[in-house]
Amino acid sequence: MTAQPGIGTRTSTLHDQRLEELAEAALRFREQVPTLEAWGRRLAGVLRAGGRLLACGNGGSAAEAQHLTAELVGRFEDERRPLSAIPLHGDTSSFTAIGNDYGPANVFERQVQAHGRPGDVLVCLSTSGRSPNVVAAARRARTLGLAAWAVTGPGPNPLAAACDDAITVRAASTSTVQEIHLAAIHLLCGAVDDALGVRHD
Repeated sequence: MTAQPGIGTRTSTLHDQRLEELAEAALRFREQVPTLEAWGRRLAGVLRAGGRLLACGNGGSAAEAQHLTAELVGRFEDERRPLSAIPLHGDTSSFTAIGNDYGPANVFERQVQAHGRPGDVLVCLSTSGRSPNVVAAARRARTLGLAAWAVTGPGPNPLAAACDDAITVRAASTSTVQEIHLAAIHLLCGAVDDALGVRHD
């Protein structure tokens, strides 16, 4: 089959534009690294003392939340003890029962009330920063004495305002925001390990 004239060039140009947008967003995101390092030190102290990380998000952000908790319960890059971390969408029976009985806006909030303890940390991921169930979880966390941290797209937004602290990503497309969120998760895990004194071989 003969390719239509110009299609390969247009596709290549679109891919180049995506990569350029990602590179530019990553360079802008470097200004957020000190916040991630501070979060890592704080979270390491919480987990070292027997506290817990809760994480929530919808869709792709749910996948990012579960990626974060998997890196902590398992390991990031080097060996260390498992750390307590729960993705709030991961218990599908609770998630669907709460949504059915109390409504979708409560699916994370009720789990925060069940699992969170004063001093724990809730990480809230949302590319828009406007997901009602994530905002509700952040507000509940703060009333219970948890630290609520937001990782969102461009700010200001309701989720960033509802949390104790927020990292926002300045990017035009949702896919680029999600890609930077993954980098943020890895930076946070690295900061936690550094604070715990994990040896890097």
